[in-house]
Amino acid sequence: MDDNIVAIATSLGVGAISIIRLSGKEVIKITNSIFKGKNLERVNSHTINYGYIVDQEEVIDEVLVSVMKAPKTYTKEDIIEINCHGGIATTNRILELILTKDVRLAEPGEFTKRAFLNGRIDLTESEAVMDLLESKTESARHLAISNIQGKTHEMVEDFRNRLKDLLSSIEVNIDYPEYHDIEIITVDKIKGQVKQMKQELEIIIKESKNTKVLKEGIYTLIIGRPNVGKSSLLNQFLEEEKAIVTNIPGTTRDMIEGQVILNGISLNMIDTAGVRKTTDQVEKIGVEKSLSLIKQADLVIVVLNGSEALTKEDQYILEKTKEKNTIVVINKNDLEQKLKTEKLNDFTLVSTNTNHIKGIQPLKDKIIELFELDKISSKDYIYFSNIRQISKAKEAHQKLIEVEEGIENKLPIDMIEIDLKACFDFLGEIIGKTYSDEIIDHLFEKFCVGK
Repeated sequence: MDDNIVAIATSLGVGAISIIRLSGKEVIKITNSIFKGKNLERVNSHTINYGYIVDQEEVIDEVLVSVMKAPKTYTKEDIIEINCHGGIATTNRILELILTKDVRLAEPGEFTKRAFLNGRIDLTESEAVMDLLESKTESARHLAISNIQGKTHEMVEDFRNRLKDLLSSIEVNIDYPEYHDIEIITVDKIKGQVKQMKQELEIIIKESKNTKVLKEGIYTLIIGRPNVGKSSLLNQFLEEEKAIVTNIPGTTRDMIEGQVILNGISLNMIDTAGVRKTTDQVEKIGVEKSLSLIKQADLVIVVLNGSEALTKEDQYILEKTKEKNTIVVINKNDLEQKLKTEKLNDFTLVSTNTNHIKGIQPLKDKIIELFELDKISSKDYIYFSNIRQISKAKEAHQKLIEVEEGIENKLPIDMIEIDLKACFDFLGEIIGKTYSDEIIDHLFEKFCVGK
């Protein structure tokens, strides 16, 4: 933490500008030694300074250098950002020059890691930085910004403060029972407060299941036998001819992927090979892959041809998908309907055709209804945003349940206090009040270099 680090903070390639970021105690002095312009050690903080990066007498590039002095910076250390002309050769040349000084290349996520370790942001805010970089929809962006602004942190701290007050009262009652002017903490009072916190935490954990949908979208598998309209369905969703459509069975032999935004949520759609018995080795591999993807899918769209009777292949596919979130699409409703739906009563049915975009609107409406996308997009974005946070919240919730059980079983107050402290600690792990170096290293190594 005492050394100086540097990394390219923008994508490497041809562009208008590249940004090279440095952080550490000596970065202003080091940058000043290769800068021709104002004395950077004497300029005001948070200023942009025009000049040149030079290697002795050679001018490398015309640049703008941002000087940001600790502690009001991203890492709470001195930070320099060199805005140079975009391009691989120029950017690398400046980076190589800096690395000849007392500076090392930053590890992935090290700038954000230093921000966390220096107390500028907590762990939920650190994770939200990466979520923001990876966000592909407005909903994902809103969720990330909410966490960056510290809303999840505030929620967790509210729980911890209430537990802290409860624990303090218990401690005073245990250690100083002879004092008459202190509030007597009763079992009923503990029970009431714990019940309230348990119910609130339960709701938040339950609603946090939506974060996967907000952040990653809905992994949607389109499956069916050949020539029922799977590829046409995908093309209508994407509003482009991405999948080849013919009346020849087995045209689609491998997965075709596309992404569409529905009510602010990403549908990550996969059109699969038509499921049927085949002797063609390549098509057979495609069929096997189609069936193997069912387990991974958040939503399975089974496409049936409404102008034909239900076949054994249709029934086989339906049997394979009955345990999943499945919508059965009765396609080609513009033709005479021969498919009888009596055997499909256990499935959610939608009637469509792929002649025009309006023909698939009933399917879009059903997806919105099934995943409650209209409700997700309108809610406050105060959720636990990943598995780590949710698992710690569940552990905290379990400790509150154990407190209630302890009270019912008339356990001594000091035994109940142990579970309350454990709950307090689990909540602390969510925001990084307590942590292990191994967890922190694993978390930040997922970041890109330069962030």
